[in-house]
Amino acid sequence: MVQILVEELSKSYRIAEREPGFLGALRGITHRRWRTVQALKDVSFSLERGEILGFIGPNGAGKSTTIKILSGILRPDSGRVEVAGLVPYVDRIRHVGRIGVVFGQRTQLWWDLPVIEGFDLLRDIYRLDPHVYRRKRDQLVSMLRLDRLLDQPVRQLSLGQRMRAELAAALLHEPSILFLDEPTIGLDAPSKLAVREFIKNLSQQQGVTVLLTTHDMHDIEAMAERVIVIGNGQVLADGSLAALRATVLAERRLFVEFAGDAPNLVLPGVHVRGQNRRSVELAFDPRIIGAPELIATITANHAIEDIHVEQPAIEEVIARFYDLHDAGEV
Repeated sequence: MVQILVEELSKSYRIAEREPGFLGALRGITHRRWRTVQALKDVSFSLERGEILGFIGPNGAGKSTTIKILSGILRPDSGRVEVAGLVPYVDRIRHVGRIGVVFGQRTQLWWDLPVIEGFDLLRDIYRLDPHVYRRKRDQLVSMLRLDRLLDQPVRQLSLGQRMRAELAAALLHEPSILFLDEPTIGLDAPSKLAVREFIKNLSQQQGVTVLLTTHDMHDIEAMAERVIVIGNGQVLADGSLAALRATVLAERRLFVEFAGDAPNLVLPGVHVRGQNRRSVELAFDPRIIGAPELIATITANHAIEDIHVEQPAIEEVIARFYDLHDAGEV
């Protein structure tokens, strides 16, 4: 069942320009110049119920504009948008009661109030049944380890603590759709793992649809079943991470630590990416030489202490994708 439908979405902004300096400021008062920035150009995609979508791209690509339209904050210039059967920017009150939103750089809790009082205010805003609210609040507090933070004012929390509280606040009213913008920013490693697992469980067990934007590609790998790559306001790719890897960077990496000095390896379909006295990093194309064959060839001729295969980091895959796209090769 389609929960989010976007068809040919476009949005542009007018931005004022002026020359630098005092004279430039004076000219800007009487002869202001404007230029139009096309933030989104005919963007189309859909999301099924319970799907986790990674929405990735460089700064200024159009990610935040898309989320603001989907959450009802902005109105597009053209195109069709439906979220759970509602047009977000037309039926805002009903719409916001069904969604949860977490912006990593903004807060929905009250800066000077203790966390628990912020939760209580959200209970009143969403008109939640007191018993349902307490059950959900206690569940979220336990899962996100907020027990010791409830009596602290939000302004006294660290960034990581605040992000956990923001995530709980976004879920108090049990939304069916969750928009996340940099949800793990500032979190330590254990907290990141806990939040990722928590979001995956929301999707798998409760059918919550999640749209995730982040520059942390480990978040994308850990949570997203599908990714959309956006650039200059246009959808450049839409599919699984595996399909994206296969399209732009099929090679794999073999890390070998030798018992003695590393030899100079010359093998078909293989090139050396890095080498020190006893170890070598090799890149190979599995379509030319498979990992078992390559490993067998090396171990048959050299004494090995350790050997393992890895895929290129997702950051490298995305960077290669943009390079190929700019060159017109994808």
